[in-house]
Amino acid sequence: SEPRERRKIKILLEGVGRFFRSLSVGLFVSVDYWWTSNLTLRGIDESSPAYVAEISACHQRAADSMVKGAVHNGGIYIKLGQGLCAFNHLLPPEYVRTLQVLEDKALNRRYKEVDALFKEDFGKNPNQIFRQFDYEPIAAASLAQVHKAELHDGTSVAVKVQYIDLRDRFDGDIRTLEILLDIVKFMHPTFGFRWVLKDLKGTLAQELDFENEARNSERCAEELKHFKFVVVPKVFWEYTSKRVLTAEFCEGCKVNNVEEIKRQGLSLKDASDKLIRTFAEQIFYTGFIHADPHPGNVLVRRGADKKAELVLLDHGLYEYLSQRERVSLCKLWRAIVLRDEEAMKKYSSALGVKEYLIFCEMLLQRPINMGELGLSNILSREETSYMRDMAVNRFESIMQVLKSMPRPMLLVFRNINTVRSINIALGAPVDRYFVMAKSAVRGWGKIQADRPGIIPRLWVFIWLRTAWESLKFECALRSEMAMMRATRSLVNLLSYLGLLSLDQDIYDYLR
Repeated sequence: SEPRERRKIKILLEGVGRFFRSLSVGLFVSVDYWWTSNLTLRGIDESSPAYVAEISACHQRAADSMVKGAVHNGGIYIKLGQGLCAFNHLLPPEYVRTLQVLEDKALNRRYKEVDALFKEDFGKNPNQIFRQFDYEPIAAASLAQVHKAELHDGTSVAVKVQYIDLRDRFDGDIRTLEILLDIVKFMHPTFGFRWVLKDLKGTLAQELDFENEARNSERCAEELKHFKFVVVPKVFWEYTSKRVLTAEFCEGCKVNNVEEIKRQGLSLKDASDKLIRTFAEQIFYTGFIHADPHPGNVLVRRGADKKAELVLLDHGLYEYLSQRERVSLCKLWRAIVLRDEEAMKKYSSALGVKEYLIFCEMLLQRPINMGELGLSNILSREETSYMRDMAVNRFESIMQVLKSMPRPMLLVFRNINTVRSINIALGAPVDRYFVMAKSAVRGWGKIQADRPGIIPRLWVFIWLRTAWESLKFECALRSEMAMMRATRSLVNLLSYLGLLSLDQDIYDYLR
């Protein structure tokens, strides 16, 4: 139709603008860092206040420029910015604070655009389909905006409406990013991320199909139905298309909103534990994994039992791990927590990775000391510095690990790291490594029990073996935790008696 043709011409012209805007942002950031590092800070000691202040200002300028470009470009650019937010232990704090605004950033489109999309998909305006429809969006997504509406029977629903031009501009935006990554690789040969975008292109395209998202949400609800604290909004198919998704409206606060969770009388520990167990169940057992669980996609509300319920939203981006990959991942996670180096090598190799220690540190997003069994959820200054230095100094090894592991693991990493980030935001009230390791052991047992052709008598032996493995794991960890508690008590006693002073590093450890 004529309006669609005009829209395609407009998209083409705007695509040129997005390309040059992205190019200018990249050049500005590159030149700014080069100028600051090689001219402004030449000869200045890296530990001096002047150096720290100047490099911090440079980080802030870069972050501001990236956010401004992402907001102007919209769509996939905002989604990529949201993905960076989870790496808060690798990125400078200026990036983390600034990029967080993208988690709730919406490109608020005019109501005429919403009407035009509904007419194209349903042949009617929203007010003809719903009893009430609020044109002012109540929430943001990188690819769509969410409106509150009411069905004719009085049911409150959330209507997710895709930006009308997004499907038409998707290929052009992907091509723009590919060209920019080619330019970056030419300037910095070791920085080759084009293959990542190529692998994710098909998965990201699925996010533009809201009917696929609706099917994903129903599958998620079915596979997690044994978790009574998990709520997946019901889909209303008669009001759903490839660009419009209508689902049950659910109240709740963002999972990292500490004050609101407390205001509801809920436990931060309970909310964090349920969050970790939910996504660990997907990673280690079902294999159907929500790849975008950022705080805006997980709500917390008070359930009927007066405890925390989790509302899972935005099911557009999912990844699937095969049973073989899940078994290897279950055993690898258990091996990491127990510091079983031979098993770490074996199961990393089963996942195609030779650099097992780097792979395990990337998986847990923390340093691994083979001489210590404990894993603190809060990184010390030295550990944070180690991870940032590793990202810079061992970049080529990291790239090799990323290229050699199964492709679905890229989004699994994103899931694990996002959950890690949320747990930290809640004050790390739960031992994430221990909870996930227990889920890994149980997941492995369930996979064995679900194998086809297992006769009842053999199933009993598999159950006994799983129970034995779980018991061994619990005993090993609990004995180590008891040793750690005894150490903490001794240090606190010595401090109380004035025989030992607690510096910041010891305090961080005790926390």
